[in-house]
This record gives sequence, structure tokens and C-alpha cells, in this order.
Amino acid sequence: MSKILTKCLLSFCNKIVRRFKSLVNFHAQPPPAAAERAPPHKCASPSPLDELPAPDGGGVDVVVTVCKVEGGLLMSPSTFPYFMLIALEAGGLLRGLLLLLLYPVLRLLSHDRAIKVMIMVSFLGVWKDGFRLGRAVMPKLFLDDVCAEVFEEEEEEEEAQRRRRVCVSAMPRVMVEPFLKEYLGVDAVVAPELRVFRGYYLGLTEDDGEVLRRLDMEEEIAAKECGGDDDGSVIVGIGVLASSSPLFQKYCKEVNVATGSARRPCRPLHPRRYAKPLIFHDGRIAFRPTASATLAMFMWLPLGVPLAVLRTAVFILLPLSLSVPLVAALGMHSRVIASSSLADFKLFVCNHRSLLDPLYVSGTAGRTDLAAATYSISHLSEILAPIRTFRLIRDRAADRAAMQAQLSRPAADGGGGLVVCPEGTTCREPFLLRFSPLFTELGADVQPVALHSEVAMFHGTTAGGCKLLDPLCLLMNPTPAYVVQFLDPVVVKRHGAGGPGPEVANEVQRRIAEALEYTCTELTRRDKYLVLAGNDGVSPVTPQDRAAN
Repeated sequence: MSKILTKCLLSFCNKIVRRFKSLVNFHAQPPPAAAERAPPHKCASPSPLDELPAPDGGGVDVVVTVCKVEGGLLMSPSTFPYFMLIALEAGGLLRGLLLLLLYPVLRLLSHDRAIKVMIMVSFLGVWKDGFRLGRAVMPKLFLDDVCAEVFEEEEEEEEAQRRRRVCVSAMPRVMVEPFLKEYLGVDAVVAPELRVFRGYYLGLTEDDGEVLRRLDMEEEIAAKECGGDDDGSVIVGIGVLASSSPLFQKYCKEVNVATGSARRPCRPLHPRRYAKPLIFHDGRIAFRPTASATLAMFMWLPLGVPLAVLRTAVFILLPLSLSVPLVAALGMHSRVIASSSLADFKLFVCNHRSLLDPLYVSGTAGRTDLAAATYSISHLSEILAPIRTFRLIRDRAADRAAMQAQLSRPAADGGGGLVVCPEGTTCREPFLLRFSPLFTELGADVQPVALHSEVAMFHGTTAGGCKLLDPLCLLMNPTPAYVVQFLDPVVVKRHGAGGPGPEVANEVQRRIAEALEYTCTELTRRDKYLVLAGNDGVSPVTPQDRAAN
């Protein structure tokens, strides 16, 4: 009897819950005004942008997809990490802490009002001309959050159809437009502009009406080109509950809305689907700055700074035989892969991951006689380096003479081996930049070294930031890790000085790329700095630098 009563009560409760959900869903989507009434929404999983159905009655000349970025294109329902990244990178730790303290208040506000508050905190007082985060920092975070089911392209596209993608966002245009147009191939972006006063952002944006008045929407969504309904074209929207958006109401014949349950199986977009590969990105933050992750970062800082100082002191004050096991006990992990003795080689050539590359090569090889040839590290890093360093001044003859002198100098005078990074700059992604063939002109056999590094909290490299903080940020990571793999040597003595340098450099690059499963590129240091910092990345050479060489 008790079992029957329990089943009846559960059945009654389930009916009440279903009825309550239906009422909530009904009131969550108020019908639009009669003059701008939109077609019924389909609360289902979002259709891929290139797998939209054709309307009845024939083929489609143009398919226009209007996709909402928040809640449609992106998997995460929260925009907080994107504004936190802006706050930390553009405003510093204090601005990021302020935004974190406001997080409980943001949870109580509506989506639109929360975005306005986050824009105010993140952008107020930021210099407009110096803001490059939208192109240099934000694409990495956005691309990791793109839903493949929404934006995956169909392999075999019908030739009779032309497609146009339009993305709509409540986030400022300077945040979302570079990643949408450059890496996803979006045709148009409808997003508010930030208001500016005397070259500085005010933290205020246009409202929806101002955005629509500023843009020629007929041209943005290709409505004139499509010709409306006469030629069988279709304009479809993908996003959240879009009935309140004037753009979705006026132009979209059909709006596909993803419910919470339909979004769970979303998978991130594979990098092969990008319009162009993401090779360069900047910024100090190496994690997705959600509220919990950012709180963990601020809790780690009081411990991370003393730990970085202690690790530095161990590197500087103790010999390699003691410093290597001690820094391992302090959380700096490393793995060494070597197949032969390294005592007879003088020229070590490696890819460039961070300013610790020469130290790891020297420590894992057990060689205290190695020196590092560098291009542009801070003077503080040179002072703190436990091995000898000397600067290259990008004068081919002078640089070759300086490296040759290091190789020919007796060990008693500080000579011996040399560690060279022919890429000339760091690359965080699994790509190798073009190797400069200068090291092949030294006449010494090459010991290729493949380096792979991982950090969990802070990047120890920067293109547009302060290079003085590079060693501190790198050593502040809880457990930075390195994999050092010594490959089979490449014999170049038979070519002699001035031999076929580019062929040997390409061979060394290929071997390192194969060992790391990276991709070789023809990009250079100049290409990186043009993308991330807007300059050619060449530091001015001082008379002291020339005298040191």
C-alpha cells in the first residue's frame, strides 16, 4: 500500500513540475509586437551554419545566417572570462580584483545590465590607440570556446548556393571582430562601438538602436543582394531567446534557439576548421579566467612571488649539481630524453619557448661551459642568468664573429659551448618559425634540441608588455614543466663555413618539428611583432651592445 501511495505522489509531483516548466518557458519568450512579429522559434540544438535546410519550392541562391555570439556561437553561457581577461591585461591586477569582487552582484543582474557593468569596469580609462588585445590576446580565448556544431562547415558544399555569415554580439566590437573575421571568416559583425573621450574609452557603448542606425543592415545581412523572398533566399538566425532582438525580429525567417540540454554535447571547434591558423597570441594569463580560476590566482600570488624569488636565488647562487634537484623540489618539473653523450658537442640549436631554454639545455646536458646567444632580453635577465649570455645585434658579420669567438675561446676564459635559438623569438603554439641559417656558418656540428614547455597560470613571454617581468611571471607558475629532447646530431663540417646554410637550417627545423609533432612555417620574428605589437620587433642597438660583442 505504501509503494502505491509513493508512486501516486511522485506521479502527481512530476505533473506539477512539468506544468510549472511549461508556464516558465511560455512566459520566458514574450511575443514581439504585431508590427515586427517573428516566426515561431525552434527550441532545438543549433543547426550547423552550413547545414541549413533550403526552403520549400526550389533551390536557394544565398543562405544568410545571423548568429548570436553569446549563447549561440560560444559554448560557455558566461561572458565574465572575456571581460576579466581585458581587465587583467589592460588594467592590471587591481582592475581585475575589482571585477572579481563585483561578480556576486553581476550574478543578480540581467544579462544586458551585467555586460554594461563589466564593460565599464574593464574599459574605463583604457587608451584607445594602445588597445591591441582584441587582435593579440582575445582570439585564443574565444576560439577555445567556439561550438563546432554551430560553426562547422560542410565538406561538400553545393555550387549553386552562396553563403554569408553575420554575427551579432552585445560585447564591444573591438573585442569580438578580429577573432570573428580573421579566424572564422565571418562576413559581417554587428556589435556596439565603445564611446571615446580624448583618446580614452569611457566604458560606455551604443545601445541596440544606435547600432542599427549606424550600420546599413540591408547591406550587412545582404538583404538587397538576396532580394527578400522573391528569389528563394533564406535568412536564418541561430542564438538564444532572440525574440527581443530587433535584428532577429525584422530579418530572420527562422530562429533556431538552443536549450540548455541541447548545448551540453557541444564540442570545441577543431583548429583545422579555422579560416587561418592561430600561431601568434600575447598576454600574461595562461588560463581561462573564470571567477573561480581568477580567485585561485589571487590566492596564489602571495605565495607565488616569494617562490619565484626563491627559485631565482637557487639558480644564481648554487652550482648546477645542486640547483637542478632543488628547483625540482620547488615544483619546476623537467623530463630529459637523450640517446648519446653530449660532452663532445659545442653548438646546441633549439626551438625557443621561453627565456629559460638555455638554462634547461645547460642543466640537463650537465654542461657549465655553455653560453646563450640572445636577441632582446632585459638587462635584469642577463644579470640574473647563471650562465654567460651575450647579445646579438642583427649585424650578420658581427654576430657570426661573436659566436665564433665563444666557440673558439678556451674553457678557462669562459669559452666552450653555445646555445642558439634560430627562431629569434618565442612561439607558444605548436609551430616553428623559420630558422635563421647563421648558425650553419660557424663550421661546427649541430646538436638539435627539441623543447616543449607548459605553464598553468602565467606566460613568461610577451611581445607588447614589459619584458622585465618575464622571468618573474615564468617562475611564479606553480609547476612549470619542460621536456628536453636531444636529437641525433647534424654534421655540417663537410660543408665548411659559408656552405649550404638554408638547407641545413631547414633540416634542423624539420627534425625538431617531427620530434615535437609541430608544424614548420616560413614566418619570422618580424611577422610575430607586426601581428601582436604593431612594430617589427627590432630593439635599438646601443653602443654598449656593440662593445660587448
